[in-house]
Amino acid sequence: MTRLLAVMMLLLFSSAPVMAGGGLDVFINNLNVQARADMDDFSARVSAQFGVPLSQVQAVIGTVQTPADAFLCFQLGKMAHRPYRDAVQAYHVNRGKGWGVIAKELGIKPGSPEFHALKRGDFSLTGKPGDSAPVKGKGKGKGKGHNK
Repeated sequence: MTRLLAVMMLLLFSSAPVMAGGGLDVFINNLNVQARADMDDFSARVSAQFGVPLSQVQAVIGTVQTPADAFLCFQLGKMAHRPYRDAVQAYHVNRGKGWGVIAKELGIKPGSPEFHALKRGDFSLTGKPGDSAPVKGKGKGKGKGHNK
């Protein structure tokens, strides 16, 4: 019975797009389970979603601790409008200090919608090109938009 349950859980995690509603840690854990179930599919979807050649995705996966760390390097690079290599470098310099520190190092400001999306784990791995933007939310910034 437990084996059947384990197989069903594995299928559940690997068949649906990874989305998190329980924060960054839940997203990371779910993404790692899915990636380890089929690393080739994970790598291909990261490659397609972020527009990075598969060989470069695999190289990044080889230099970080977990597959989810590789995804977050690509995601934070995209969010910060910086090359993913900058995010990988920030990861290695600040590893163990947390993703918030890495995000700040890349210029993502605390309190910004991007920083809040990071803390909530508002990301998904769909494998669709350009589908890497976090869910937009209202920030607490003091912008000077037209309706201010």
